[in-house]
Amino acid sequence: MKSKLNIVKIGGNIINDEVALTSFLKDFSKMSEPKILVHGGGKRASEIASEMGLKPKMINGRRVTDKANLEVVTMVYAGLLNKKITAILQQNNCNAIGLSGADANCILAHKRIVKDIDYGFAGDVDAVNSAFINVLLQNKMTPVFCAITHDKNGQLLNTNADTIASEVAIAMSGLYTTELNYVFELKGVLSTIDDKNSVITEINLNKYEQLIEQGIISEGMIPKLYTSFNALKKGVNKVKIGDASLIKGTNKLYTTLTI
Repeated sequence: MKSKLNIVKIGGNIINDEVALTSFLKDFSKMSEPKILVHGGGKRASEIASEMGLKPKMINGRRVTDKANLEVVTMVYAGLLNKKITAILQQNNCNAIGLSGADANCILAHKRIVKDIDYGFAGDVDAVNSAFINVLLQNKMTPVFCAITHDKNGQLLNTNADTIASEVAIAMSGLYTTELNYVFELKGVLSTIDDKNSVITEINLNKYEQLIEQGIISEGMIPKLYTSFNALKKGVNKVKIGDASLIKGTNKLYTTLTI
């Protein structure tokens, strides 16, 4: 029987709220089963880019990354946020190791092919080095991945953190029973954005398409759910979306995705 592995993606306003982030990381550290953390940080990157006179551009919930903005997101994701998160985890006796996709060739990607939209230096994942990640887990280390990958030709790429979490979960599903948790500031996918308790507790593929047509699911939630369903199709055992209480198991109000 496979051991359980928790893959947790943290994003949204929790990343920018020092109190909320510290509280989350303290709870994450207490998870006894093997675990992997994936973090975003797009809002902080946008703030710093704006301070530098750069204008962030988003299309369908995904960032368009030109050369200048690639430097900013690399500094923020792989530097400032990744090391801050790793340091707080170490403070809580969680032996974390901060990583980008380039480290130990963990996540190999290619520059997104231009079809209708040119996303610039955006990366789509080709492979995950599950063997190396497993070495870390077997040695009781907790990988902390930022949203930067590489193409093995010296080019760093900005890759959606939800996608990274999904692809890592898929890759590790051959070795573990994998559970993927998307944690942000809301209790789950909401039917009414102004009602924070209007959580849609279960969404399948058909309902997902209906909710997009109705405009209930839009912008950044679209790629989050798309990658979630892709994970379920490819071997991930369970996918949940909710707030920080999700990892403590105390909140029964969250969104579960099924196929």
